[in-house]
Amino acid sequence: MISMTKRSFNKTLLGGLTALATIAGMTFSASAADKITVGALRFTSHAPSFVAFEKGYFTDEGLEVEFKFFQAAQPMAVAIASGDVDFGITAISGGLINLADKGAIKVIGGALQEEPGIDGQIILVSKMAYEDGVTSPAQLKGRSFGITQVGSSFHYMASKIAEKEGFSTADIKLVPLQKVGALIGALKSGQIDSWTIVPHIAKGLVKSPEIFQIGVVADYIPDYQVTTVFTSTEIAENKQDIAKRFLAAFSKGADDFNAALVDKTEGEEGATAMVELIHKYVYADRPIEKAAPSIRNGAMRINKDAALNLTNVTDQLNWFKAEGLVKESITIDTLVNTNFVKTF
Repeated sequence: MISMTKRSFNKTLLGGLTALATIAGMTFSASAADKITVGALRFTSHAPSFVAFEKGYFTDEGLEVEFKFFQAAQPMAVAIASGDVDFGITAISGGLINLADKGAIKVIGGALQEEPGIDGQIILVSKMAYEDGVTSPAQLKGRSFGITQVGSSFHYMASKIAEKEGFSTADIKLVPLQKVGALIGALKSGQIDSWTIVPHIAKGLVKSPEIFQIGVVADYIPDYQVTTVFTSTEIAENKQDIAKRFLAAFSKGADDFNAALVDKTEGEEGATAMVELIHKYVYADRPIEKAAPSIRNGAMRINKDAALNLTNVTDQLNWFKAEGLVKESITIDTLVNTNFVKTF
């Protein structure tokens, strides 16, 4: 009888300790999540972050994510440097490079890239310009070209188009309008002659009678690394585990996005489900039936495992130097930390 009581007591004690250990483990797991803020634009090309969030990939990596949305690349870079945002996915800008030179920012991966056979960024002109003979990029000399800001990716693309067509950036009138919405309005009204933008916006615009397509950026910048993943130097150097976990979750989101809308290996059901997920963040103010075509149109390749096209990023850096937008002394190592992903 006494022996039975001891066994019962031991069993009860063991069970209680196990339960306490389980509760403690659950409490630790719940409190162990690292809170991060991710900067993004409401573009289809930013979908991997949205997918990773919605499918729990960030949670699986022990990350609690909050999004902060921007309308241009350079303000996001400033937010990273100030600590308001931890990770950003957007184009390289002069502002970003200058912040890297100050030791505030590092590029740690690649995202959107132009790829042969996949619809990419489209060169557009207003109806007024088109009817005045601007029917190809070769006629952009002497014309106005919309950009968000001096030193933006739009500035880089305009310059590369001019270079290949045999004239200089100075031969184009660059018009900085800060926001994508303002650029769309200016092009429709003929206040600017030309612009270039990702396909989910461009394809919708060319359906209107006010805007015409005259070329594609891929013909001027092959393998253009359009957007990159970047973070603060503090995280890149002193909190590398968080950066690795972010990139792992982001990459899973990119795999799902590519499979559903780029490679189309998930069938129509998978594509529809992906569009519905993205619609929570992109064109959310439109009914799904109107938003879906634009979201599908924006399906450009996101680099697998966030691999970075270092060759093109180096070309971008050299262009910024040549234009006098950043210091000549800045090196690729100043801008990029290559410890996190494959480069090519």
